[in-house]
Amino acid sequence: MGIIIQNITGNTAMVIWPKMASCVDSFYSIMYHPNWNSMLSSYSRKTFQKEERVPTSRSSFVVENLTPLTTYIMCVTCQSANPSSDQCRVFNTLEQDPASASNTKKELALGIWLTSSVLLLIIAAILLYGCLHLLCRRRRERLQEQNRTPKQDHGEARIKNMAYTSEELSRQSRQMQDTEEKHPGGIQLATIIENPSACSEPVVSTSKSQEQVPVKGQCTAIK
Repeated sequence: MGIIIQNITGNTAMVIWPKMASCVDSFYSIMYHPNWNSMLSSYSRKTFQKEERVPTSRSSFVVENLTPLTTYIMCVTCQSANPSSDQCRVFNTLEQDPASASNTKKELALGIWLTSSVLLLIIAAILLYGCLHLLCRRRRERLQEQNRTPKQDHGEARIKNMAYTSEELSRQSRQMQDTEEKHPGGIQLATIIENPSACSEPVVSTSKSQEQVPVKGQCTAIK
């Protein structure tokens, strides 16, 4: 059939074949398999690891992703036919090209860098969200505490005022009790109401002492 394999590298190889006048199918089948020694003696399509389909208008094809320093068998047939021995060739791939190895390393390094960058961005976003959430919560708690403090101060002042008033009343009550105990026959003092009619009647002295009492029409507030 005149199959030619050329431009062999560590990862690629070009296969060239003459056009087959008897091939009326719509495409050629290019089949290849590594480690020819381990392949069965039969040329069944099932024994080939890879298969590429090329239109019948073409007569060459570049096979890629080969393994360096490996023996391959490559066959070209019409569409779905099983290959024969005259339609196959055996070839060996070369060592890996330094440029290709460098490109592979660069691609690997680029992939690692991109992955690391994405992970760092995700971690930074999570940390930023946590900090903002914490700041908002502290600010809300501070505002609630500020709103609560005036109410507490007002309540405490009211309680203190009530306590002071109660204590003052108790003290005055004790003083009055002490005064009555010391002067059992003394004059009972009354608080004059602001209404002037309260002074219309004379005040009669009920004490044995000879003190002056207010007369009708005159009011004297005794404190």
